[in-house]
Amino acid sequence: MAANFWASSHCKKLLDSDEVGHVLPADQERGLTAEDVKLIKIYLSSYIKNLAGHLKVRQRVVATAIAYFRRIYTRKSFTEFDPRLVAPTCLYLASKAEESTVAAKLLVFYMKKIPPEDKGFRYEIKDVLEMEMRLLEALDYYLVIYHPYRPLIQLLQDAGLSDIIVTVWSIVNDSYRTDLILMHPPFMIALACIYIGSVIKDKETRTWFEELRVDMNVIKNIAMEILDFYENYRNIPEERLNAAMAKLPQRS
Repeated sequence: MAANFWASSHCKKLLDSDEVGHVLPADQERGLTAEDVKLIKIYLSSYIKNLAGHLKVRQRVVATAIAYFRRIYTRKSFTEFDPRLVAPTCLYLASKAEESTVAAKLLVFYMKKIPPEDKGFRYEIKDVLEMEMRLLEALDYYLVIYHPYRPLIQLLQDAGLSDIIVTVWSIVNDSYRTDLILMHPPFMIALACIYIGSVIKDKETRTWFEELRVDMNVIKNIAMEILDFYENYRNIPEERLNAAMAKLPQRS
């Protein structure tokens, strides 16, 4: 593992909004729009969290899995890499990378139960193992992901705001319903979540932020992305999601 974020492959592979928001040609041919892609990513990020809850893995494993999932689709299309298989396989791969390995057999058991009404998620162990190899190649074997959780704790202590950690921790978790982890250093995401949390809890942080000498425009832009999720995507109407999912290749 790299000594710190700035020397890591994660840092060197940070992307801009155009790189994470585009729709690849193969998906365009199926009629998928940027909005469809966004909805599918949000839904399957939630699916990863749900699946992880049954498997009793740590939040860090969930965060790493979602980061893998979202990074894959900056490079590969939904048409080429079925997200209904990629999502659980990312969780399987992340469990290994974070040294909390989940048995493939147990993973597939829960894949067949969640969600039970959609047979598109019902893959077998061999499918997961084969997709794992494809994902490793697509990720260039770079598996180290740095998350906002550690800097969050340190920053809250520095600001004297440890009493709002539960609120801000939840906001960090929700930030993984966006592509922010692919675009910004983890400490900047942590600061944006503290910014939101301090407003929610009516805490004065202006002086503290000024002393940090960080670019508040970037912090506010990150915060706006999270707030956009809360306002427009936290509860996606079923018909919108179904319409997007219906554009994915159908399994025979």
